[in-house]
Amino acid sequence: MVAAGIARKEGFGILALTVDYNQRHRIELDAARRIASEVGAERHIVLPLDLTGFGGSALTAEIDVPKEGLGEGIPVTYVPARNTIFLSLALGWAEAAGASAMFIGVNALDYSGYPDCRPDFIAAFESLADIATKAGVEGEGFKVRAPLLHMSKAEIAAEAARLGLDAGLSWSCYDPTPNLMHCGLCDSCRLRSKAFAEAGLPDPTAYA
Repeated sequence: MVAAGIARKEGFGILALTVDYNQRHRIELDAARRIASEVGAERHIVLPLDLTGFGGSALTAEIDVPKEGLGEGIPVTYVPARNTIFLSLALGWAEAAGASAMFIGVNALDYSGYPDCRPDFIAAFESLADIATKAGVEGEGFKVRAPLLHMSKAEIAAEAARLGLDAGLSWSCYDPTPNLMHCGLCDSCRLRSKAFAEAGLPDPTAYA
């Protein structure tokens, strides 16, 4: 949401891509629709791509989501190669649509240790995009923009407020309750709650 808000402020038109990978937290698909409308997306595609056939993650297999707080190493909520898959799909649409920039909301400061949220990954994918596409080979190329990469979660919450975005439309929880509340205990909920507190902003989230 914040990455799209930044793109809009910089004058970009928004083509919003949501990947329905049959993830555990499907409420995020509803949140994505609300956000696409909020940021004035010219088009919003919800693309089905069922990654449960691969498994290997608490978000795509019958593996419990950790609730004990942030630990060491890469957590089981890591979905194998997820951002590589997502950006590859975005690249295909970008080239077909004649777009030159892809925005992704990855963050390398307050995060759970995912390898595909690091600056090296973003730079490498941008290089890949230039050699893997007709547009890149013909010199038009692509920029992969990750405007939240070096921001803390508190700074991201503050940026949402500065852009006039309703943070209550967004979703973070990895393991929603049956009545569709944030669990309050998974890594993502803990980072979200801490961000609003550190930013001195009211938290619009309903935690169980």
